[in-house]
Amino acid sequence: MSRRCDLTGREPSSGRAVSHSHHRTSRRWDPNVQRKRYWFAEEGRWLRLRLSVKGIRTVDRIGVAAAVARIRASGGRV
Repeated sequence: MSRRCDLTGREPSSGRAVSHSHHRTSRRWDPNVQRKRYWFAEEGRWLRLRLSVKGIRTVDRIGVAAAVARIRASGGRV
């Protein structure tokens, strides 16, 4: 599964893990992505979105219709 938020576009970032002996190895930080279902009243159906926790809070604040409009404006498919 792609670790990418549909609304905010958050993706994994990469960097270095540094041990106590200062040995550096590559690692990645994954965003906290959840699958969430919302009732989309305008189309009379359920939506299943892959959102980061910040994206879930954004949907709670602006509403499902505005969030879907943002996703579609950025080229996403809903």
